[in-house]
Amino acid sequence: MSYPKRTAALVSAAALAGPVLLLTAPAARADVVNVDYRCKTPIGAKSAVSPIDIKGVRSGSGYRITMSWQKGVSSSPVELGKGAMNPSATIRLGGADSGTLAVTGPANAAAIPADTPIKISDLSGSYTPRKTGKVTFTAATLTIKALGTTTTCNPSNNPGPSLTLDVTAAGGSGALSSSSSSSSSGGSAGGLPQTGPADSAVALGTLGGTVLLAGAAGALWLTRRNPAVRR
Repeated sequence: MSYPKRTAALVSAAALAGPVLLLTAPAARADVVNVDYRCKTPIGAKSAVSPIDIKGVRSGSGYRITMSWQKGVSSSPVELGKGAMNPSATIRLGGADSGTLAVTGPANAAAIPADTPIKISDLSGSYTPRKTGKVTFTAATLTIKALGTTTTCNPSNNPGPSLTLDVTAAGGSGALSSSSSSSSSGGSAGGLPQTGPADSAVALGTLGGTVLLAGAAGALWLTRRNPAVRR
């Protein structure tokens, strides 16, 4: 092939490949989202806006999810000594998955002065995909325990997701690190099959029906083999 023809072929191939590369979706997308927390504290209601960052790092068959606060939320009327404040939070899942993921972290490494916004340490948790697709991670409830009291903070501004992951279910199923509630009808969260007494009862009922059918067939066979059995 001549040089001009070979050059034209390469240009054509690049032109065809270009749109394909542009259409390829990223595996993850992270956004820092402002969350307007309304907190119920032992001394009344408080509010604070903090940018929330959520990151996901591949870990085995799942992900290590880390939630970060860029500003402090709530405050204490008294100083909180080192290790006196223990935070935890939940992250709401959306898209291909649903439910919540629990994230936890260490107590405060240094004393927090009175009437100072409480800076939350990074909180982390493990997430294993249950379904394949795009899963969103959105800030939900923040809980602060300190000096025998509990402060609960919930977003009031319906924030958008801080993280979107394009995930693949491991073996077709998976589990969240946090527990999910089941309906009263016995179904389990996330569409996972439930095993327990109810299933055992169904299995025993099926087995009983099989035994009854086998018994009827046996009686019929004996009747045909020995007419005297009819009496």
